[in-house]
Amino acid sequence: MKELVKLLTSRRCWKILSAGSIKRHISLSPGYLAKQKKPVSAKLLMEPEIEEILAPLRLSVKEQGDLVRRLKSEKAPDIDVQRAVAELKTRKNALEQKELQLTSNDDFDRNKLEELLKQKFFYDQSFSIYGGVTGLYDFGPMGCAVKANLLQAWRNFFVLEEQMLEVDCAMLTPEPVLKASGHVERFQDYMVKDVKNGECFRADHLIEGHFEKLLKDKKVTDEVKEEIRSLLPKVDGMSRDDMQAVLRKFDMKSPITNNDLTDPIDFNLMFGISIGPTGYMKGFLRPETAQGIFVNFKRLLEFNQGKLPFAAAQIGNAFRNEISPRSGLLRVREFTMAEIEHFCDPDEKNHHKFSDVADLELVLYSACNQMDGKAPQRVTVGKAVSERLIANETLGYFMARIYLFMLKVGIDPKKLRFRQHMSNEMAHYACDCWDAECKTSYGWIECVGCADRSCYDLSQHAKATGVRLAAEKMLPEPISF
Repeated sequence: MKELVKLLTSRRCWKILSAGSIKRHISLSPGYLAKQKKPVSAKLLMEPEIEEILAPLRLSVKEQGDLVRRLKSEKAPDIDVQRAVAELKTRKNALEQKELQLTSNDDFDRNKLEELLKQKFFYDQSFSIYGGVTGLYDFGPMGCAVKANLLQAWRNFFVLEEQMLEVDCAMLTPEPVLKASGHVERFQDYMVKDVKNGECFRADHLIEGHFEKLLKDKKVTDEVKEEIRSLLPKVDGMSRDDMQAVLRKFDMKSPITNNDLTDPIDFNLMFGISIGPTGYMKGFLRPETAQGIFVNFKRLLEFNQGKLPFAAAQIGNAFRNEISPRSGLLRVREFTMAEIEHFCDPDEKNHHKFSDVADLELVLYSACNQMDGKAPQRVTVGKAVSERLIANETLGYFMARIYLFMLKVGIDPKKLRFRQHMSNEMAHYACDCWDAECKTSYGWIECVGCADRSCYDLSQHAKATGVRLAAEKMLPEPISF
């Protein structure tokens, strides 16, 4: 059942936004916090035999991390920094894979679980009598019951207990909204097609799969394998021309038919629609629930009598036209999100209930530890904030609340950690970002995103519409100029 909970929660997303608004919360029950404060201790230090095997890999990651830091401090050319970061990712991935290999001793059979869930109609592929559609799933009676209970638990734990303002916004979104948010320009992947049957593949996934196959092929020379290892971590950041060059150099074919492939083309991951009978109003099915909250910021602020901070929440479906959905319920085209946007004064990111969770211990995998090849460490939220490991009290408070909720719904604390985004993967609008990750049969999977986004979204929508999306506060005394 715990594995089922992980499957059902894998696409849920909670986000914390710092911008300007209100907060009213009910204190955590001291008894409940005392019971939850010290869960089963996660074993962060490996067995001596395992550490002995991992030591050379940890040292390798640390050396490369030090090189990246030195290049950045010396303001080295971008190309040198990019190469060093790519090599760091390669070594980091090798370390993580080895850790998983050495510590994964579960006898869990994912295929049998999925077979049982489908047999009992917890969920199954949508439109199966017509052959089904990849990436679309229907929940049956038992699946609906689990999902409904999970969402109600989320609503009780966050929305009701924290007195958040819940909204339910439209899924059909006009194009200008998503232009302002940046989704129209940036929310895309590269795609290739089978030249004969038109079957589509996401270019980066196809390249990665082909490279992994070549690395296992004993006929491939060591020289070619070394080149592949240097290219593999760069795939995510490749331009269209880079991918085209790789596809041609390694003569990549369709993994299904072995037919030739087209050159990569841009593919926007949003489902385009036309709104109204004329077809002139272009729109999209929303790729996330957040934008509905942002565009209603002014109304929410008025509802809260102009006071800051406050939090708004929404549960609803989002849509992403994935090129190649995979991994069961992890990568799908329609999914439910539960999201929170917390608005506060950018200069006052303290939280009045922070003391309630300051002594709670979390397993944190900081960006520094990742660069140094070190293991995650158990740290209290209070210490992490005081040492600036977590950017501020508000972010730390919600990370703690997320942790407590995940324990409440049955996630094993031994298989739960918070991983900090490294500088090269941090979104341009975020100043700090942590992912709550669960260790599943697929490896470490992001279940929750928790980021300090500053006021990026509100600024973008205010600029696009000319509507002022800002809060005011009373000053203790007038300012003289």
